[in-house]
Amino acid sequence: MFKERIKAFREERNWTQSELARRLGVSHTIIQGYELGTRKPSNDMLCALADLFGCTTDYLLGRTEKS
Repeated sequence: MFKERIKAFREERNWTQSELARRLGVSHTIIQGYELGTRKPSNDMLCALADLFGCTTDYLLGRTEKS
């Protein structure tokens, strides 16, 4: 669920993986790994993503349907 939600939020904003990575201060390969499901975010990164997208960490993780 995480990889789908990250990609959906990114695409809603018309951001490339590189743009999202720049906003988070990481390389685009990290974002690519999240979207492919080959990489899991740290707790700090999960919180940063939730803050950036204006949602809860539970929503990003698929624990709730309410963002």
